[in-house]
Amino acid sequence: MADMASLRATVHGRVQGVFFRAYVEEIAERLNLKGYVGNRPGGIVEVVAEGEKPVLESLVEYLKTGPPAASVKEVLTDWGEYTGSFSSFSVRY
Repeated sequence: MADMASLRATVHGRVQGVFFRAYVEEIAERLNLKGYVGNRPGGIVEVVAEGEKPVLESLVEYLKTGPPAASVKEVLTDWGEYTGSFSSFSVRY
């Protein structure tokens, strides 16, 4: 396996109620990443994803933009070891 990693990102700004989770799910599936995206208290979106590190870095760039209605202020990332814990990418409610 190429340089595999896990990513936990929190996205801050106007990111809830603007189809951000659906946007992330579509991008992650296109990039063949596994994990989940979900809303968190305080208007934050959390993304947990696993895959090849360069691909995860591409996902982070998408998170910084978001869908058209979003206004991303900040993306905080935490990198970790690949675990293989996920079989797909999903939206958590």
